[in-house]
Amino acid sequence: MEADESKKSERRFTGIPVAQGIAHCPAFIQYTQDEEIVARQLREEDLPEEVARFEAALIATRIELLEIQSQIASAIGSQDASIFDAHLLVVEDRTLIDEVLRRLERDRNNVEFVFQEVSRKYCETLEAIDDPYLRERVVDIEDVARRVIRNLLGKAPQNPAAHDQPHIIVAHNLTPSDTAQLNRKLVMGFVTEVGSKTSHTAIMARSLEIPAIVGMQGICQEIQLGDDILIDGYNGLLILNPMPETLAECGRIEQAKEAVSERLQLIRETASTTGDGRHIILSANIDLPDELDDIAENGAEGIGLFRTEFLYLNRVQPPSEEEQYGHYRMAAERSLPHSVIIRTLDIGGDKTNLSLESTEEDNPFLGCRAIRFCLEHIDIFKTQLRAILRAAVVGNVRIMYPMISGIEELRQANAILEECKAELSAEGVPFSPDVEVGIMIETPSAVLVADHLAREVKFFSIGTNDLIQYTVAVDRLNDRIAHLYNPTHPAILRMIKLTVDAGKSQGVWTGVCGEMASDIVLTPLLIGLGVEELSATSTLVPRVKKAVQSLDATGCEALVAKVLEMDDASQILAASMSMARERYAELID
Repeated sequence: MEADESKKSERRFTGIPVAQGIAHCPAFIQYTQDEEIVARQLREEDLPEEVARFEAALIATRIELLEIQSQIASAIGSQDASIFDAHLLVVEDRTLIDEVLRRLERDRNNVEFVFQEVSRKYCETLEAIDDPYLRERVVDIEDVARRVIRNLLGKAPQNPAAHDQPHIIVAHNLTPSDTAQLNRKLVMGFVTEVGSKTSHTAIMARSLEIPAIVGMQGICQEIQLGDDILIDGYNGLLILNPMPETLAECGRIEQAKEAVSERLQLIRETASTTGDGRHIILSANIDLPDELDDIAENGAEGIGLFRTEFLYLNRVQPPSEEEQYGHYRMAAERSLPHSVIIRTLDIGGDKTNLSLESTEEDNPFLGCRAIRFCLEHIDIFKTQLRAILRAAVVGNVRIMYPMISGIEELRQANAILEECKAELSAEGVPFSPDVEVGIMIETPSAVLVADHLAREVKFFSIGTNDLIQYTVAVDRLNDRIAHLYNPTHPAILRMIKLTVDAGKSQGVWTGVCGEMASDIVLTPLLIGLGVEELSATSTLVPRVKKAVQSLDATGCEALVAKVLEMDDASQILAASMSMARERYAELID
């Protein structure tokens, strides 16, 4: 009897919230079934048939993906359906296909075994890269690979979560196609052991408007089929056997959150100005042109960071000047009357890409990446700069170089920019000769010579993610030391203040485009430090705007004067949290 009672006791587990909402339903445990492939030795005369089977499986997989994409486009829109463009590119990837064919010829094993080995190696390479977005693409490749193998084996596609009652899915992982095919009438939410906020699965969950939590390690061993569970997608909480008082409290939380969301919609067209009149430019970060609609929908003032490297992903050849020009011009036109800051290619070293020449490095964190890569590959750099200069005729485009560590790199980049201007002028191609140039401040060296850099740029944008990593010397993806990755470390606040002050001395404005810009607990600190622009994740713009409007710049400056005397990161965080709660507790609690 006591054992039965213990099973019914309320238990709580925490993960990463990726889609808001609260759901209360029985649990449905979903397991990923990978096929066990045994290697078979083939005769040479068998190889043509294996190649034909491989080609047929690729075609069948493409048809499956197109059908899923069509279903999603009809159900929730073409923007979300475009997620499967990356899946489709996998089945057309000549690098992957040619490697399979080479190994098939060399090893003479059955093609499903060869394909599984090649795709696994592909995934292992991406998993080793220090870039959350690229590592999340591993899930896409695994999803496609699983489909190709099932087609090679002549098995029907799996039907994810084939369950006829309302339920919450608990799984090790869900692929984007799993998520896309969920029955929205029956799937009330999901929890996975792995994943991040940037995964396609998380994006799909937000579009489907079902609560979701990822990164809840070991949860599949704690939950059984049919268990009574509640998930809180606001706080990343799973509650097993919730008590009546817990259910009542979660109901109140959901009502309050819905009321806050409705109020945030009402401020979409208002300005992000503090109570005492200081305007903070509030723009959005985007990765792909498909996200342009999100900017206006969330009330952002243009694009503070256009991450152009995502135009280079999932392809064998880099995008041409014309293709890039089309993307940049569209972004500029859609952002009017606000500006667009286009960051030049931030890839290389630790960010392997099929369309760009790269080599393995012993220490990719400190390797040939970003502006260093571009200065080594001037042809790729010039193609991009020409496209940006041409798009800048719209009148609202700025160029931003990433990971500048000193004046020499800035001058080299600007010299190449001037060459591009001269070439376009000689060719009679329209371009803007007066496009403003700024730089990312991401390294301690750039901070310490910011007074020199400010004489030769129009703006600074602090990339807090890398600045924290390099200043504190911590790999934020290493679980053993992730706790040291701290945005309120006293050194980080001093770095930001040094940058802002150096910029102001030369009439240069400073923005923040790292994760700190999206964190409303830290908004009082950034305003108090004198930051003039915040570029946030587009969906978080309304929350940041409300935070800005609820604060006074003078009060934030007084807060910063106090915390700059503190020597403990937790004390600084507590002080900022206290002001945030005092001014906009409904956005935090």
